[in-house]
Amino acid sequence: MKAFALALAALLTIPTMLPAAPLQDIPFKTMDGKDATLKDYAGKAVLVVNVASKCGNTKQYTALEELYKKYSPQGLVVLGFPCNDFGGQEPGTNEEIKEFCTTKYAVTFPIFDKLHVKGPEQAPLYVALSGPEAKFPGDTKWNFGKFLIGKDGEVIARFEPGTTPDDPSVVGAVETALR
Repeated sequence: MKAFALALAALLTIPTMLPAAPLQDIPFKTMDGKDATLKDYAGKAVLVVNVASKCGNTKQYTALEELYKKYSPQGLVVLGFPCNDFGGQEPGTNEEIKEFCTTKYAVTFPIFDKLHVKGPEQAPLYVALSGPEAKFPGDTKWNFGKFLIGKDGEVIARFEPGTTPDDPSVVGAVETALR
């Protein structure tokens, strides 16, 4: 009986592997604390970008906004996720981030609640985008990393932070995703 109890106790301590939620079902928060998922953008091509206000790449906000304005009528949405994981380059509150984005860069694409893109507190969205089971696995290297999700909800491209939104590889991938 003791052996059975030990075996049962061992089984109960083994973590169960539940299937991961589909990418479109993973919850995240808007800047004002409301629940959101990628389902809110069903049928659109989505460019997910981790953003920061005090980064050498912050000027990419301009090119992101231009990309958004040019291609949103065709079905592109850019989603900005503030992140303070790299050198403390996004220390602001949601209100400060929103103010910065709208006044300094005239951003009109959605900016969401600050989250972690790496480490032990990595947001589920970024686990799905960059974790070991992702199509393009590997840690996010810095602010302004980009993931392009097709209209069908599948991740189709990943661009490192140094690849600007107006780079021909990004523009070409967006145009292909919108066909």
